[in-house]
Amino acid sequence: MAEREQLIGRFLERHGWHGAMRGRLAGDASFRHYDRLSTERRRAVLMDAPPPKEDVRPFIQIARHLAALGYSAPQLLAADEEAGLLLLEDLGDDTFTRLLAGGADESALYALAVDLLADLHRRGPAAIPAGLPPYDDERLLTEALLLTDWYLPEMLGRPLSDGQRAEYVELWRRLFPIARQMPDTLVLRDFHVDNLMRLSGRPGIAACGLLDFQDAVAGPLTYDLMSLLEDARRDIDLGLIAAMKDRYLTALPGLDRQAFDASWAMLAAQRHAKVIGIFTRLCRRDGKPIYLQHIPRVWRLLDAALQHPALAEMAAWLDRHLPRERRGIPVP
Repeated sequence: MAEREQLIGRFLERHGWHGAMRGRLAGDASFRHYDRLSTERRRAVLMDAPPPKEDVRPFIQIARHLAALGYSAPQLLAADEEAGLLLLEDLGDDTFTRLLAGGADESALYALAVDLLADLHRRGPAAIPAGLPPYDDERLLTEALLLTDWYLPEMLGRPLSDGQRAEYVELWRRLFPIARQMPDTLVLRDFHVDNLMRLSGRPGIAACGLLDFQDAVAGPLTYDLMSLLEDARRDIDLGLIAAMKDRYLTALPGLDRQAFDASWAMLAAQRHAKVIGIFTRLCRRDGKPIYLQHIPRVWRLLDAALQHPALAEMAAWLDRHLPRERRGIPVP
């Protein structure tokens, strides 16, 4: 820890921030931490993303790409890629989460985020930067297996048999093509209110600040909208969800609604299975039990996604191998 602090100190001195006030802004479910730096005249954000557990290069690539497209990602002020240290523009404190907690207009904030996604997705292939990894079947499958490899053993008291796990894998492989009925775009992957900011003084969709996009991939355009409107950490009124879906589809009238809904349901089921597994892993492996409180909400979202006819076999598999009365919260 002391060695890391010395490294940070040298980085700040090199870039003119020696002596700046430094206060913790946030940490998240990763190994990254964010500090606000302030002097009498300026502010910035320090991202501390220690290698080898973190890699700042994808963040740099996506931030520059988003800025080139006219979106409000933080400007990169300085970087030491080998050390995992970045100095970023400080976008302020007005996350959507904080604004909503303070009584801000929910519909207006969600409409701003939806309009940004619609604008990005209308760009077609130009939205995807060169060399961006695909959200391919292996990546989707690895994430879906977090449910069976972390959560199910906690709730059942034993791991799945090889045959049960193989059946689960085969079901997902048959489902993935459903998601790909929609065009590919830049998928930011963690597009939800914790990672969105309202920026005063910027016009139109530039008023929507973007955070935490380093895990971006090229994948179906349904993913980020679903991530926004089926939030693992926040209940959203069904009427608002329907209105925002309609707003998005009105902005992209060429999309097939039936294929869109099927792609949404499949990706929602995959994401919610992943998140339940991640929250369990964060508790067991990383000593972060705070996320367990969200598991009942995520199960409700997963159950809703499984109501789509295309997911009937997956719903039946879960009913057989994880009865509803066992779908609780792991004991910390």
